[in-house]
Amino acid sequence: MIFNITKPPGWTSFDVVKKIRIITKHKKVGHAGTLDPFATGVLIVGTEKDTKTLHKISSSYKTYEAVLELGKFTDTLDVDGKIISRHNIPSLSNEKINLVLESFKGRSTQIPPMFSAKKVNGLRLYQLARKGISIERNPNEIHIKKIKLLSYLEPLIYFRVECSKGTYIRVLGKEIAEKLSTVGFLVSLNRIQVGDYKISDSLSLETFEKEWKC
Repeated sequence: MIFNITKPPGWTSFDVVKKIRIITKHKKVGHAGTLDPFATGVLIVGTEKDTKTLHKISSSYKTYEAVLELGKFTDTLDVDGKIISRHNIPSLSNEKINLVLESFKGRSTQIPPMFSAKKVNGLRLYQLARKGISIERNPNEIHIKKIKLLSYLEPLIYFRVECSKGTYIRVLGKEIAEKLSTVGFLVSLNRIQVGDYKISDSLSLETFEKEWKC
């Protein structure tokens, strides 16, 4: 079975998988596309024989709504990290921000952040990062299909992006800030669509558990 679950903030994607396993009593449970603990939104979970289709779903384009705070930079590139630098914020117009956002459209490469679940030599990168270890990472080929400014209320940039598998929105936020001659980190990230699965059809864990027991 395939379920469209709303991942709550503070949970890892694996936390959600464990919860679904407990609720359904299914032995085989997996998910399509990791969300960072601070992030929320659509997490597609598959059980039993349908876990075999998760890789196809994971390869779908995904849409996110994010909030980027300018002027501060954290070691994790998100709100869960420690502030390690600060920078002045230049005078910015919506037009200038839009031009910078548009420059990211198309195909490019992106280096995965150290604070990520990506495996290198059998170890999760975040496991190394927590020990203060940084290693060389191979860049991912990514495609940003659409990117749009929703609003700018200094120091916060609200934007929406539709992108390919392997795109780290935290890294994108960092790069946007750099092109705006400052620094930044994500304070909010919400995945609103994975392929054809939309946030409007997503179930909270509480709702899912109630409906499953009925």
